[in-house]
Amino acid sequence: MAQKCVVGLGNPGSRYELTRHNLGFMVVDRLARLGGLSWRRKGLPALGAGGILDGHEVLLVKPQTYMNNSGQCMAFLLEEYPLEDILVVYDDMDLDLGKLRLRAKGSAGTHKGMGSVVKAAGEMIPRLRLGIGPPLPTQDPVDFVISPFRPEEVASMREMVDRAVQAVRTWIVSGMQEAMLEYNG
Repeated sequence: MAQKCVVGLGNPGSRYELTRHNLGFMVVDRLARLGGLSWRRKGLPALGAGGILDGHEVLLVKPQTYMNNSGQCMAFLLEEYPLEDILVVYDDMDLDLGKLRLRAKGSAGTHKGMGSVVKAAGEMIPRLRLGIGPPLPTQDPVDFVISPFRPEEVASMREMVDRAVQAVRTWIVSGMQEAMLEYNG
């Protein structure tokens, strides 16, 4: 059984910890806690937590290059993992808050961090998009993605992170098709 790699996109530093752009970090942090895995600096511009999760060997990754340069660590990962064994988890303002969307491939859409990943790895990289909804008409999209969730959104965000963790676990154990069937509803 091949080792799986889950890359959560986000921005390093406490300033961004609970922002919309850090949903990918939130998901891999939760997976690390579930598996009792510890974060360490890997030989790449990222933190990694490796070990066994649900009976499978996994490497969880948090790029430390800031969102728009997330693809910088992909070259290192692609030396160790085939594309189908990597899953990128990230926020998406083109999806309503709380929606999940798993895809085996595709474009980056409007997401600059995923654009950096696609530039490095190509469009065949599997991904899990987490909906943060569109910004308010008066809000700049950049300010929106680095803003914290509003109090009335927190419950939806937490429930989505819980579902995303389960979707990733399904992908690890059963593969992309099974995860898509179960979570793309």
